[in-house]
Amino acid sequence: MKTNHRLTLAAIASLAASLALGGCDRNDTRTVGQQLDAAIAQMKPAAERAKEEAKKAADETRAMGASAGEKIEDATVSTRVKAVLSSDKQLGDSKIDVDTKNGVVTLSGAVANSQARDHALELARNVKGVNSVNDQLAVKAG
Repeated sequence: MKTNHRLTLAAIASLAASLALGGCDRNDTRTVGQQLDAAIAQMKPAAERAKEEAKKAADETRAMGASAGEKIEDATVSTRVKAVLSSDKQLGDSKIDVDTKNGVVTLSGAVANSQARDHALELARNVKGVNSVNDQLAVKAG
């Protein structure tokens, strides 16, 4: 949980305790039940703010987790594609860079000929986790 969320929740808890203790005035002519109802009514807005802050913190945590999971998955896909391409004999002298974002693999660099490019694209498409392949490969001149 972020520090500002902790501070907000601590401030709200402190306010709630102060309101509860403030209800212990010996000169108050209300019954204990009436005093308790008044204290609860005063604490409701603070409790709602705390609830909203907790929901916001939970949403942010889920978003960070999802983002980290996507990065790990993309890194795994890139590693798989690099392994397949580097172990292929037809692509031995090729210099292919692999980048993955949300399952979309981009191949860039240079290959010997158009057959090598087509072969590299096909190999990448068949790797688990690849949604599509963006061809940025250049065929070496000469």
